[in-house]
Amino acid sequence: MTPAPEDIALDLWDQIIVFAGSLMRPWNAYQVLIALGILVFALLARRYVAPRYHDWLRARDGWPTWRMRFGIVVHRRMTLILFVATIWPVIWIMREVTWPSRTYLLAVIGQMAFAWLVIAVLARFIGNTFVRGVVRTAGWVWVTLSLLNLTDETISILDSLAVHLGDMRLSVWMVIQAIAILGALFFAARFISINSAARIRRNDDISPSMQVLAIKFLQVLLFGAAFFIGLRVVGVDLTGLAVLSGAIGVGLGFGLQKVVSNLVSGVIILLDKSIKPGDVISLGETFGWIEQLGARYVSVVTRDGKEYLIPNEDLITGQVVNWSHTNAFVRLDIYFGTAYQDDPHLVRKVAIDAASSVKRVLSFRPPVCHIVGFGDSSVDYILRFWIDDPTGGLTNIRGNVYLALWDAFREHGISIPFPQREVRHLNDPRDMAEQAAKANETNSESEN
Repeated sequence: MTPAPEDIALDLWDQIIVFAGSLMRPWNAYQVLIALGILVFALLARRYVAPRYHDWLRARDGWPTWRMRFGIVVHRRMTLILFVATIWPVIWIMREVTWPSRTYLLAVIGQMAFAWLVIAVLARFIGNTFVRGVVRTAGWVWVTLSLLNLTDETISILDSLAVHLGDMRLSVWMVIQAIAILGALFFAARFISINSAARIRRNDDISPSMQVLAIKFLQVLLFGAAFFIGLRVVGVDLTGLAVLSGAIGVGLGFGLQKVVSNLVSGVIILLDKSIKPGDVISLGETFGWIEQLGARYVSVVTRDGKEYLIPNEDLITGQVVNWSHTNAFVRLDIYFGTAYQDDPHLVRKVAIDAASSVKRVLSFRPPVCHIVGFGDSSVDYILRFWIDDPTGGLTNIRGNVYLALWDAFREHGISIPFPQREVRHLNDPRDMAEQAAKANETNSESEN
């Protein structure tokens, strides 16, 4: 039978009273004073050592990142390091000159300080600041309770604080265990997932779409296994969880249809390889290249640096122009006109040579130029050329070809006509004045 929380708390209080009374003994009080003296020495020594160590550390420009981070940890934990480095020599000296029992409290304090230092250093390997703080604090609490032999009482108190949900008993201790175990398993799953994803991306035998699909499948498998294994280890009944998850799944299916549709569409895109990372696409007014294939959306980066997150469903149900689906070759057309007095044969030759002189225009797929019509004031042409790097932009290459045409036409005396109109003002005051003057002259001549 589990003791009542009140009994456990009273027993723990009695132990605290006994421990406080033991501190009144002479040698126990001496050990506490010695520990306080060592702490004061560590604080004073840090004020002298820390600035010099900081200046020395700033001068280490060539150090790798991991070594520099370790140096920063040493600087931040300088007081604790000096305390540990001082208290243990004091303990060893006292054990040689006096009874070992007279260093018991100092040994407990030294073990606690050393354990805190080790936990603080190891916690620096955790990248997330919040998780690092939680792990460090939890480690300090657990080590302190273990060294003070209070783990059994603490576990009993936490386990006695429980609620009953049907046949399942849920206690605070079970929740803490679940958080710790699930956190460790998720950390291991994330570590394996990141390293496996890096290896998959380095494999050139796997297409980009299959790489993304394999990485997503591996992530779902690892994190799902970590979740269910963690619950099973804690002791949660997975049968009831399966029924609950089924009910939740039905509700999510009705309430989150768009989300599920985007998830399924993402899997379809990865399987049929219609769109893959690096492809250049046009969707409506959005033109750019695929930066990342996500579970719910596709990241498209445009030439002006904007990143559009397009839902996967839009790529499945809408019309998408994939400029680099089977290959990266793209044909571009530009239109222009010349005057009727210019030789069309010369115009075509000059236009082809001008387009071929542009750097990004392909030479093994030479440009072509054709007459497409006789306009009101010009002979109309179309110039077609090929490129193989659409990610470099389309507007800029068109502009470069137009500029090359302009320079070539000016060099060969080819003119680009433009409409000209003659506008007459019917009630121009000057015309009316001239007419009045002519009328006066006519009247004068008739009078003479």
